[in-house]
Amino acid sequence: MTTSWRATLALLAILAAAAFAPVAAQTPSPEGAKVYFINLKDGDTVSSPFLVQFGLSGMGVAPAGVEKPNTGHHHLLIDTTMTAEQMKEPIPADDTHKHFGGGQTEATITLPEGKHTLQLLLADWTHIPHVPPVISEPITITVH
Repeated sequence: MTTSWRATLALLAILAAAAFAPVAAQTPSPEGAKVYFINLKDGDTVSSPFLVQFGLSGMGVAPAGVEKPNTGHHHLLIDTTMTAEQMKEPIPADDTHKHFGGGQTEATITLPEGKHTLQLLLADWTHIPHVPPVISEPITITVH
């Protein structure tokens, strides 16, 4: 058998194995679990930087990397939404997806002047949203 043929067979075997590899499972959330803003409401006007306090009921907070039933950690979505497919994957970490993997329940946020949407989303120890998602209603704030 030639080296090229062996390499092709090896590559096909790897691809076949990857196709059947288990996908990360989403962690279930308990019925009635809710995440919400404590100190902000839809329509508020704030000065930047401003404090955002995260509320949670029906679940506990645990840092990222700590697998414990009925727990998760907060993420703040700023001027963005998550598609159904994105809700099955780890939440990205960027300017519009803020991670609080240390178990934080509040943060000071700096945003430019103007209108912004904010939404809280709880995720499991691997940064994947729970099923069903524990997500707040989006709110719109004005920064001046």
